Amino acid sequence: MIPLIVLLGAFAIISIGIKYFTKENDSQLAGRIAMSVMLLFTASGHFAYPEGMALMIPDIIPYKREVVFLTGIIEIAGAVGLLVRRLQVITAWLLILFFIMVLPANIHAAIRNVDYQTGPSTGPGINYLWFRVPLQLFFIAWTYFFAIRRNKKSEQPGKRTPAINMRTSVDQ
Repeated sequence: MIPLIVLLGAFAIISIGIKYFTKENDSQLAGRIAMSVMLLFTASGHFAYPEGMALMIPDIIPYKREVVFLTGIIEIAGAVGLLVRRLQVITAWLLILFFIMVLPANIHAAIRNVDYQTGPSTGPGINYLWFRVPLQLFFIAWTYFFAIRRNKKSEQPGKRTPAINMRTSVDQ
């Protein structure tokens, strides 16, 4: 639930900030930045609670603690990649694949009643799946909508695709 609040809260704040500073609505950029903020937030859990997160991983997968750290690094890389214009589409497709691949760990955690912060037997349980599975689908749709699908405004000739541009005005 908290990642959803972080995503939507960041989107609202960033949208207002973009409108205030640029006098334009750029929901595509706000959506990518908000997803990046959410990914950085969730990645922090991989490093703060590695033992609890390792309990979420199905028993068939070895090196659980290392997988937890690797997936945290993947989330950080995804957060950065969404903001780099040349990487945003491939990053978005890889994030969609990532969201699909981590869903079994979330299902496993719900079945085993694991809370990644406190360990087994205190987690939200099987009812959590009623929220987590649609949430994962929401993250996939969000990533597709804000990073892959182009809006009409960004496709106009002479109009830049919204992204963080690291070039200086001399380069342009």
